[in-house]
Amino acid sequence: MAQLWGGRFTKETDKQVYDFNASISFDKRLYRQDIAGSKAHVTMLAAAGILTEEEAEKIRTGLDGILKDVENGSLVITDKYEDIHSFVEANLIDRIGDTGKKLHTGRSRNDQVALDMKLYVRDEIEQIDECVYELLRVIHHIMEDNIHTYMPGFTHMQKAQPVTLAHHMGAYFEMFRRDRGRLADIKARMNTCPLGSCALAGTTYPLDRNLTASLLGFDGPTFNSMDSVSDRDYLIELLSALSTVMMHLSRISEEVIIWNSDEYRFIELDDAYSTGSSIMPQKKNPDIAELVRGKTGRVYGALISMLTLMKGIPLAYNKDMQEDKEMTFDAIDTVKNCLTLFAGMLATAKFNDKKMEQSAKNGFTNATDLADYLVAKGVPFRDAHGISGRLVLYCIDKGCALDDLSIEEFKKFSDVIEDDIFEAIAMTTCVEKRNTIGAPGPDVMKQVIKANKDYLEI
Repeated sequence: MAQLWGGRFTKETDKQVYDFNASISFDKRLYRQDIAGSKAHVTMLAAAGILTEEEAEKIRTGLDGILKDVENGSLVITDKYEDIHSFVEANLIDRIGDTGKKLHTGRSRNDQVALDMKLYVRDEIEQIDECVYELLRVIHHIMEDNIHTYMPGFTHMQKAQPVTLAHHMGAYFEMFRRDRGRLADIKARMNTCPLGSCALAGTTYPLDRNLTASLLGFDGPTFNSMDSVSDRDYLIELLSALSTVMMHLSRISEEVIIWNSDEYRFIELDDAYSTGSSIMPQKKNPDIAELVRGKTGRVYGALISMLTLMKGIPLAYNKDMQEDKEMTFDAIDTVKNCLTLFAGMLATAKFNDKKMEQSAKNGFTNATDLADYLVAKGVPFRDAHGISGRLVLYCIDKGCALDDLSIEEFKKFSDVIEDDIFEAIAMTTCVEKRNTIGAPGPDVMKQVIKANKDYLEI
């Protein structure tokens, strides 16, 4: 059992206790960050005169060799080691001898793991941002192609007013754009370096923490050593942001599932992103959308677990904090997979524009425009609302859309209705006359799409 401690102890740690305490099974994914932090640390130690330049170079070379061998598979990270820190240090000492024992000068595992997690999360935020960006590109292209694809807009899951597919998807563009903003905020706020805080009270060594921070791409060092080793706010913020990403993915997944149903048939999913049934040969199931919807709870669970983990911990570091990693790693992996698969599913899907438009007509989504037409003819709005409602009821009884009525049928309900009613309540008119910014009209939609294109830099 390779440990970085033991001088004060007179007997071996119980094997079950050791296994329960060890974190190597999951923190081994931090090996790149641990080695990068160690290289920066020894470079600073040499600059501060704590190590010689020859010692620092020997350690850096040894660390580079460990990284290379782990990457090519010739060196395997095993549970022989308590954690990733002991793995790196033990292998370094094996390779370069006693000089390797100087690596940990002016450093504790407390500030070391805090650094590793910050470096890891910073890298992962960039990757998650790229995944969100790619999904935004897919949504943008759907918007570009569907400015005139008419469909019902809904409130209370009831067909409400006509919109376009471009307008509908534009709502999700805004959601995921905000997600990118949240990720950028977190990355900026967390970008201070905890290394040099040691266990909780700093060190008597003359460390140059500004140099360490600079070497690792941080804006500067953290300002309180106790907070530095016990801060997990950035993980809570990240898990909150990832939960919001998943909430947005779950909402659009729900719509895809509904639209894919035989009752709607608004969308046809590509075979590569669908599955069948083991017993019902006619089935084509939207499993990706359903799994994304289901995995949302998994990410929510990580957020609640992290909040619960941290709520009762006094300053400074406590072993409870070791529990932060598995849930964070799992949430990050889940979100990246969901974003990538959902983007692929959406990019290959086909939309049934005729079915969408017919659904908007059959759902009387132009009833509000009928009322507005009557108001323009001098009918008080409350009366116009009542006339439109009675016309809808008439169509329901007859089994037709408002557009299908004859002028004679219209006139039974109001004498002011003329032949221009058909143009006034046509889907094209209902959508195209809504041209305030943010509405589905084609002129403003083109402005929005242009702004989105500029934002994506494509």
